[in-house]
Amino acid sequence: MKSLLLTLSSVVTALALANCAAPAGPNTQRGAVTGGLLGAGAGAIIGHQSGHTAEGALIGAAAGGTAGALIGNSRDQEQYGRY
Repeated sequence: MKSLLLTLSSVVTALALANCAAPAGPNTQRGAVTGGLLGAGAGAIIGHQSGHTAEGALIGAAAGGTAGALIGNSRDQEQYGRY
């Protein structure tokens, strides 16, 4: 339970700080949400195999959301000409 709370607080802190960096474009936001949902699903499935469904979902959501936001940000920069 302690590791679950630590993981959850780390994810919330990272998301809060990431929001302060710059205004996110539509592709960044869409990528973060989509990646987070897909990552949570995959993490829950993988975590279930070892008896840690919730922890797997949290880790998957964080990793998927980060990857999706990075890909979406790249598309935003190409689309709007910000480098």
